[in-house]
Amino acid sequence: MSSKLMIMIPLVIYLLLMIYIAYSVKKFEQKSKLSFMEEYYIGSRSMGGFVLAMTIIASYVSASSFIGGPAIAYNLGLGWVLLACIQTPTAFLTLGILGKKLAIISRKINGITIIDYLRARYSSNIVVISGAILTLVFFCASMVAQFIGGARLLETITGFDYTTGLIIFCFIVILYTTFGGFRTIALTDAIQGVIMLIAAVCLLVRLNTIGGGMEHIMKNIAEINPDLLRPDSGGNLPIPFLLSFWVLVGVAVLGLPQTTVKCMGFKDSKSMHNGMIIGTIVVGALMILTHLIGVMSIPLVPNLDIGDKLIPTVSLKVLNPILVGIFIGGPLAAIMSTIDAMLILASAAIVKDIYINYIVKDHKPEEKKLKRISLFTTFIIGIIVFSLSLNPPKLLVYINLFAFGGLEASFLCPVLFGLYWKKANSTGALLSMMSGVFSFIYLSYEKITIYKTHQIIPAILISVIFFILGSLLGKKEPEEKLKYFF
Repeated sequence: MSSKLMIMIPLVIYLLLMIYIAYSVKKFEQKSKLSFMEEYYIGSRSMGGFVLAMTIIASYVSASSFIGGPAIAYNLGLGWVLLACIQTPTAFLTLGILGKKLAIISRKINGITIIDYLRARYSSNIVVISGAILTLVFFCASMVAQFIGGARLLETITGFDYTTGLIIFCFIVILYTTFGGFRTIALTDAIQGVIMLIAAVCLLVRLNTIGGGMEHIMKNIAEINPDLLRPDSGGNLPIPFLLSFWVLVGVAVLGLPQTTVKCMGFKDSKSMHNGMIIGTIVVGALMILTHLIGVMSIPLVPNLDIGDKLIPTVSLKVLNPILVGIFIGGPLAAIMSTIDAMLILASAAIVKDIYINYIVKDHKPEEKKLKRISLFTTFIIGIIVFSLSLNPPKLLVYINLFAFGGLEASFLCPVLFGLYWKKANSTGALLSMMSGVFSFIYLSYEKITIYKTHQIIPAILISVIFFILGSLLGKKEPEEKLKYFF
């Protein structure tokens, strides 16, 4: 049996399993009497602690963490591993700060998306429509990064060209997300989270064995370039830039719709508390393991031209072909689980947040029609993102970080202030969203930095200032509405 076939067998089994889960969930939905919208977009709020933790992790740990992150660690060394560890408390922060309150409010207002929450909190059509459009734009940018990661993975492992890998990958993801919905995503994310962790441990152990132990590996790296062992990577990672990542991939993840919406889908308080503990442990382990793999690969694969091919290239070098097929399920899982969460939320932004609320608001369509529209919308968005992925850049992590920053600059203040500040109003929300996103895009495009920090820092500061000013100067929200929130 050829090595390529030995790699493909476990990979094909894994992909078919994802489709089978979507099919099984579809049969469950057809037999149940649950509302299609609530089931398709929020899984009828039924996630337990383990599934909740894994679906947050899988939505957050993406191609950037499993493909792009190790590629940058390969170029910059241990400084990037240190930076990646900042992401460890993301599940704890998201569920601890937003979880319980957002879950209670979403049940009161029957909300299934973050835009539903913004609509109920600010009663502003401009805020809602702006939020839905920004969600679509930045989700599409992030999904492009994930599709590129999946295609490059298949390209390197199978020998297919990039376009063929992209077609295969997109077909599988679009198919199971379109027909499965939120419940499928939650179940597959739980499986994918476990696969990610096992895969990362296996590859790191194998690299450590081949390299003669961690001490020997680090000595080899020091001989190649001692700057790779310094926290600032010899000046390539200035300390202010490192610290600003506490905002970009730390505190500001509270503004990411793809993770905050999970706060609406868990079953009870016990599930939330378990999710916080499990999520923190697994995210921390994944961030350290995946990025350390990138550093440990430096002596093994010197002078790699395309960094995003590092993980599959190293896997082929050090693992048995069957183990390669199993291991590749890890990064593939990370990519697929991020895409499916964004794809379903992008569909919700069009169908739930715009179509139902504004186009047919006076005569809501029957369930069968809503079902057809939702499935069609999810499918079309997937096809559009596929088209945008045909000409990939070299390092997809930068696309992903740009999309992260755009979403955080747009939603952090409206979500967080709306939950905890009574004076927050629609004027502040709108000014914050517009000032935050435009300042982030401008600073990123012009490559302007302030005291060597990442562009997200001034963008968030600007959005906070405008939110406070707008809320103090704008019209106060009615007291009868605020009772739902405080």
